Amino acid sequence: MFSLRTIIFMLGPLLSLLLIYSSTSMALEVSGKVGFASLFFENSPQRIDLPLFDYEKQYNQQASILAEIEFYHAWNDDQDSLTFKPYGRIDQRDNERTSFDIRELMWLHVEENWELRTGISKVFWGVTEVNHLIDIINQDDQADDINGDPKLGQPMVNLSLLKEWGVVDLFILPGFRERTFPGEAGRLRSFIPVVNDQAQYESSAKEKHVDFALRWSHTIDTYDIGIYYFQGTNRDPFYIPSIDKGKAIFIPYYDQIKQLAVDLQVTQEDWLWKLEALHREDHQGQFSALTGGFEYTFVGVMESVIDVGVLSEYSWDERGDPILSQFQNDIMLGVRLGFNDAQSSELLAGFVQDLDYSHLNSFQIEASRRLGDDWKFSVDLRLFSNHELNVLGNDDHLQLTLERYF
Repeated sequence: MFSLRTIIFMLGPLLSLLLIYSSTSMALEVSGKVGFASLFFENSPQRIDLPLFDYEKQYNQQASILAEIEFYHAWNDDQDSLTFKPYGRIDQRDNERTSFDIRELMWLHVEENWELRTGISKVFWGVTEVNHLIDIINQDDQADDINGDPKLGQPMVNLSLLKEWGVVDLFILPGFRERTFPGEAGRLRSFIPVVNDQAQYESSAKEKHVDFALRWSHTIDTYDIGIYYFQGTNRDPFYIPSIDKGKAIFIPYYDQIKQLAVDLQVTQEDWLWKLEALHREDHQGQFSALTGGFEYTFVGVMESVIDVGVLSEYSWDERGDPILSQFQNDIMLGVRLGFNDAQSSELLAGFVQDLDYSHLNSFQIEASRRLGDDWKFSVDLRLFSNHELNVLGNDDHLQLTLERYF
C-alpha cells in the first residue's frame, strides 16, 4: 500500500540525485515566496461558560510566517521533469496552523499522445468563484485558511490520454490525507474544536484506502466541459460529537462515496457562464447539488484601463441542511476590479446570502497589489453574520499579508 510516507521514501533518493546533478549542471530552477501574515479579529470568540467547553484561550490577533519554494528540473529534451514544492507556516498562537507539507513532489513524463505524472501533486477541477463544489482530488488545508483554496498534496499516479475528442485522465490515489483544522488556540473554528487524531473511517483500510477517478475534458468552440467519476474516501468529513478528557469535541468521520460530476464554462464575448453539478452516494444515501452563475466584464470603464466584472452565483444542495453544506440554498453577488496597471492591482468583493435562513450571510473583500518587482501586499476582509447557526459569527477579521517572491 502506497502511503504518503512511502512515496516520499521512493522519490527521496531520486530527488537527492537530481539536486546533486543539477547543482553541478546549473539546470535546477528555484523559485518561490516567503511572507508574513497577521490576522486581526474585532470580537472575542464564541464561548460557552461550562466545564465541557473550557478550552485554551483564543486571541484577537494571530501572526504567522510562511514559505513556499519550488525546485524544478527538466531533462530528456523536456520530456521528463521533476517538481518539488514544500510549504511551511509557523503560527504565533495555533499549533495546528504551524505545519509543513509537501504540496508537490512530481515526476512528469510527456509523450506526443499521453502524459504520466507520478508522486505528490495538486489538481483543481471547477469553474465557479465561491463554492468549489466538484473539486475533490486534494484535501482542504483549513488550518491554513477556511476558503477552500489551500490544499494538501495528494499522492497519485495520473495518466493523461491526449485525443482529438478530448483529454482522458485516469487517477490512482494511494493514501488519504485528513483535513486539517484550527486548534484550540486558533481562530476561525467552531466553539467545539475538531480533534484529528481520533478520526474514524468507514473503510477498514482507513487512510490507506486506494481511491480512483476518471475524467474527460474537452474544449468545443467556446464551451469548456469536464465530466468525472470518483470512488473513494470522502474529502468532506461528517462530525461526531464526543467527550475527551472532560471536554466536548468533534471527531471527523470519513465515509466512502461514489460521485459523478460535471463542470461547464461558456465564453460569449464579455460573458462567462459557469456551472458545476454533482450526484453523490454516501453512507447516508444519495443527493444532488449544483452551483452556477455568470460574470460580465465591462472593459475599459469610462475610457480608462480599468475592467469591472459583475458576478452572481447560486448554490443549491438537495439535503437542504446548512450543517451538511453551507451552500444549501445561497446566492452570491460580487464585483471584480482589474486595474491593468504595472503593479497588477486587483480587487474582488462578494456578498453571500442564505435564502432559507435570512440571518446567515457573509461579506468578503480580497485585494492585492505588487510592490516593485518582487513584493506583493494582500488584504483580506471577512465579515460574518452573528447568528446561532453561524459558528464563525464572532470571527470577523482582517488579514494583512506581505510576500517576497524570488
